Formats: sequence, C-alpha cells, structure tokens
Amino acid sequence: MSLLDERSITTELETTPGWERDGDAIVTTVRLADFKEAMAFVNRVADLAEEADHHPDITISWNTVTLSLSTHSAGGLTGKDFDLARRINGLRD
Repeated sequence: MSLLDERSITTELETTPGWERDGDAIVTTVRLADFKEAMAFVNRVADLAEEADHHPDITISWNTVTLSLSTHSAGGLTGKDFDLARRINGLRD
C-alpha cells in the first residue's frame, strides 16, 4: 500500500471526524463511563482491527482510550489507516 501525499491526508482527515494528525500517524482519544466500558470498547476495536488485518497502537488509562494508526510497513499514512479510523468511529455511534 502506498503512502498518501499531504493533500490526500488533509482530505482524508476532513472526512474522518475526531482524528488528528500526529506526525506519521492519526490519533483519537475516546472517554468512556469507566474502566469496564473502556475495555469493552478496546475489544470491539480489536475485532475490527483483526478483520482489517491492521492494528492500532492502544493506550488505556482508566476510562480513556487513545488510538494511534499508522501503516508501519509503508512508513506512514495510507488509506488503510483512514478506512479503519472510520470503522472505529462507527463504534462511537
């Protein structure tokens, strides 16, 4: 999968609410009711990630989950990152 250029990244971010650029990655933070809800959310993300064969870096701090997506094998952002980010956004609805 090829890296996205800057213009494409900007366009993708415009259609991926809740995510922001952080260097060669996109990042979002989700706050949930408590630790149990945070873990349930992470498990749903894990199911999506396995289906997509694309895995985010995940940080959990009590009720707060931070997800970071980057296509490490390509050295930055690709369409896979934004596709998974939008699928993860569907979990918030």
